[in-house]
Order: sequence, then C-alpha cells, then structure tokens
Amino acid sequence: MKSLSEIETTSKRASKASGYSWGISEEVGKNTRMLEMFGFSGIKNLIEYYNIKKKKNFENLKLINKDNKVKSHQFCPIISGTSFLDQIKSLENLNEIKFENLAYPLLFLPFASRASEVIGKKILLKLDNNEFLLNFNISIYSNWVKKDVIESASLVSARFLENSDSFSENEWKQLYKLSEDTFVEEKDSLKLSGAGAGLTDND
Repeated sequence: MKSLSEIETTSKRASKASGYSWGISEEVGKNTRMLEMFGFSGIKNLIEYYNIKKKKNFENLKLINKDNKVKSHQFCPIISGTSFLDQIKSLENLNEIKFENLAYPLLFLPFASRASEVIGKKILLKLDNNEFLLNFNISIYSNWVKKDVIESASLVSARFLENSDSFSENEWKQLYKLSEDTFVEEKDSLKLSGAGAGLTDND
C-alpha cells in the first residue's frame, strides 16, 4: 500500500510535468493526499484529467464571481479550485457560489474543504445531484457512494453555512442541570488545599 507521503510527492511531480507551476503542483499534491485519506478516488480522477488535458483545452477561471459561466471550454478544476481558495475571504460574503460545466469536479473538492477551515464555516458543495458537506477540513460527509470518477458536473454550487448549535436552548439547560450534581460546595479546608493555595507568598 502506498503511503500518503508517496501519493502527495508523486502527484505533485505529475502536476508539474502536466504544465502547472511548482506552487500549484504542491497544492495538488496535498489535495490528492487528502482525497485518498478521506476515501475518494483522488489518483484515478487526477490521472484521467491529465490524460484528457493533453488532447483538450480547459478554461482557467481566475476571478470568481457569484455565478461563473464558461465561454467555450469546461473549467479547469485545479485553477478554479486555487482561485476559490485564494479568494475565499471575500467569497463567503456571497453566501453561495455557482459554477457551470466544471471538469473532474472531485479535484475541486479538497480546495473547498480547505476553504472551510480558513473561514471557520461548513460548506455544502453540490456537484449536480451529489452532495458533500465539508467540515472545517476535518471530515467530509457525502451521499455519493460510488467513489470513482466524476468526469464533469453541469452545475456546481458551494453554499456557506452559518455556525449553529444542533440542540435547543432548553436541551442545553436540561444538560446543564444534570451537570450541577457534580458541583461541590467549596469549604475553607478545600480552599486551603486546592491548587495554587498556600500560606506563604514566594513572589
């Protein structure tokens, strides 16, 4: 079994050989490592994309807007992802970003996952009918079970979710009430023996 370090290094070199700068290639290496770690087919998608990239042109999306439409070719997932991550601080104010016709969108997914960590918000990423809930670059929940290759997505949307508790205020009060049973009334003897307590001051 290949180590995550081998996967990252080889993916980085393959990306450089496919025409990307060393900087972007390093990002792709990290992303491929992440996809494989989360159980997605990072290497399969990367190989297929690089093979088809030799014969087909893709559009580089540099400046991301609320709605991003292709002009003639499908969007490159790597340049689109790099731009998304670089501009995430301003993009989160748009609430939802849409892309049409994104090639090999699984290669875009780790950029969005890392963006979730940067802004401290969950991101709901939809690749057509496939949903991915990105949790601060710690975990990814998805309804996509095939876990193979997605050649393209007609519509990709990234929605920024506001942080909120999964429980009600009443439920919190009930839990806190239960926790009060562990509280011990503080006595003078406990104060003297507690951490930091003493009769002399050495300062």
